[in-house]
Amino acid sequence: MVHAGRKSLLRACPLLLGVCLLGGLGAPLPAEAAKKKPKTSAVKKKSTNNGTLSSKQAAEAPVVIPSSPEEIKLTAKGAIVIDSLTGEEIYGKDADQIFYPASATKVLTALLVIEEGDLDKVVTIEEVDTKVEPSAIYFKSGDQHTRRELLYALMLKSANDAAQALARENAGSIEAFAEKMTRRAHQLGAVNSHFMNPHGLHHPDHYTTPRDLAIISRAAMQLPTFRHFVGTREWTWHGSQGAIPLKNTNRLLRTMPECTGVKTGYTVKAQHVLVSAAKRDDREVISVVMHSDKPGKWTDSKILLGYGLQNLPRLRSLLDTATSPSAPPAR
Repeated sequence: MVHAGRKSLLRACPLLLGVCLLGGLGAPLPAEAAKKKPKTSAVKKKSTNNGTLSSKQAAEAPVVIPSSPEEIKLTAKGAIVIDSLTGEEIYGKDADQIFYPASATKVLTALLVIEEGDLDKVVTIEEVDTKVEPSAIYFKSGDQHTRRELLYALMLKSANDAAQALARENAGSIEAFAEKMTRRAHQLGAVNSHFMNPHGLHHPDHYTTPRDLAIISRAAMQLPTFRHFVGTREWTWHGSQGAIPLKNTNRLLRTMPECTGVKTGYTVKAQHVLVSAAKRDDREVISVVMHSDKPGKWTDSKILLGYGLQNLPRLRSLLDTATSPSAPPAR
């Protein structure tokens, strides 16, 4: 019995030896294999639109502008670029698909507050305004700020507590303001949108489409006061916490000379959203990218803005449209 067992062991030795040579009888083999995985992932990343660029690098890096719509490759699941003057679509990708807008919601919030007017009216901060999740300007109950100051915090810092204070002061409650948002959006033609809050924190019934968001942004960009806020790169907030420098979250304002605004957005459900605008020789386009990734929102937007500027409608047909009775006034 013992002799037979030894023979079996000897026959098994070559197999055991092979296992030992390949990585031993313990755990080193999976560990060594894991060390090699990042190289494979890195190779795959290089084949993507954004490569291995960081968000900052993606905002700064030049892009190749496609010569045809078929050549446009975007990270975003939904996108559109329109002529700011006429609203005409120049390019779209699932432009009527519903997505979550995240903080791009604040374009509509700012539009309603600015249309209300009296931006130097003082707003007294209430306790409920301080309970909103970050990002925030972190003011305290009893603090006082003008609507204008809160709009800077809203559009540069993307402060959710500023959105809360502006909405409450404007309509009496968040629910009432949300109703105003949806009603105004539908009046503008953004009929596939529904809003539940002024800041864009996730709610399943808070949604819009790339086209609708472009329509809302186009209306907002027709207001010089709105253009001022979204085109401001830096501003200093003075509050109970002292002086706080605010830097616009829209990196394109600092990396793309033609950029004129508009607003970033992010939540886990929405992923990265960016509404942006660019102007060249008095002609402007507005782009929207929705459900992109962090570097992709910059790369996608630069591609769309560049393509839009290169493919604007001919001036003659533009002038004919601008003078027709149904067209909005040229701005």
